[in-house]
Amino acid sequence: MAEIAKLKDICTQVRRDIVRMVHAVQSGHPGGSLGCTEYMVALYFEIMDVNPSQFSMDGIGEDLFFLSNGHISPLWYSVLSRKGYFPISELATFRKINSRLQGHPATAEHTPGVRVASGSLGQGLSVACGAALAKKLNGDNKLVYVLLGDGEFQEGPIWEVAMFAAHKKIDNLIATVDVNGQQIDGSTEHVLSLGDLNAKWQAFGWDVLHMNGNNLEEVISVLNKAKEHTGKAKPVVILMKTEMGFGVDYMMGSHKWHGIAPNDDLLQKALDQLPETLGDY
Repeated sequence: MAEIAKLKDICTQVRRDIVRMVHAVQSGHPGGSLGCTEYMVALYFEIMDVNPSQFSMDGIGEDLFFLSNGHISPLWYSVLSRKGYFPISELATFRKINSRLQGHPATAEHTPGVRVASGSLGQGLSVACGAALAKKLNGDNKLVYVLLGDGEFQEGPIWEVAMFAAHKKIDNLIATVDVNGQQIDGSTEHVLSLGDLNAKWQAFGWDVLHMNGNNLEEVISVLNKAKEHTGKAKPVVILMKTEMGFGVDYMMGSHKWHGIAPNDDLLQKALDQLPETLGDY
C-alpha cells in the first residue's frame, strides 16, 4: 500500500490542478471534481491494476474505469496525467481548440485512459455493465469500475441496467455513486428527491456499501472491501457521501460551484488553501 501521506499530497496537487485548469479557460466544473478527488486518486494510485504506458482501448487483462458524470473531467485528466497516461504539461490545454482534453471526455481525440465519450448523464453504468459482461464472457478476471453522480439517478436508464446487472449476475462490476446532494439547479432533494438509495439498490439485487468519499483512508478501505464482495453473483454499488467543492472553503457544499470557474482573486484564495506538493503543470 502506498503511504497515505504521499496519496494525500497527490490529492492536494490534483485539487490545485483542477482550480487552475477551470480558471485558465473560465469554463468547467470544479465542484464535483474537488469532491471526488480522494476516490479517483485512491482508485488509480492504490486500487486498480492498470498499465498507463501501454494503454489500449480493449483493456484486456487490466481493470477498467468509466466516468459517467463526465463533467468532472478536470479531476480525471489531472489523475490520468499524474499517473503517467500523458504528459502533465498537457493539462494546460484543457478545453482549448484542438486539445485532447475536451470539457467532457471524448474518444475522437484518442485521449489515453478514455475509452468512451461521457457526460450524457445516465449512460455510464450501461457502458460499464457491458464491459464487465464482456470480461466475464472472455474469461478475463479483472474488474470494471464506474463513477456516477447522484443526479443521474433521476434518469430511467440507470434503473434498467440496475435490473439487468443483477439478473445477469455481473459480479465483476463496482459502481460508485457520488452522493453530494447537489446538481446544477440546486439540491437533489429540491429538484427530484432520490429517496432511500440504500433500500432501492438492495431491492434491485445489488450488494450495497457506504463510505465517506472525503476520507482517503476510508475510501481505500471500502474499495478494497468492495473487491472482496466481487465474484459472489451480485454487482456491487458504493454510496459515497462527499461534499461538493471539498478542499476549497468557499466552494464547499454549494451547488453554485457545479459549473462555474473562479475569478483571479478566488483562484488565489483557493491556491492558498492548496499548497503545491508535486509541482504545477
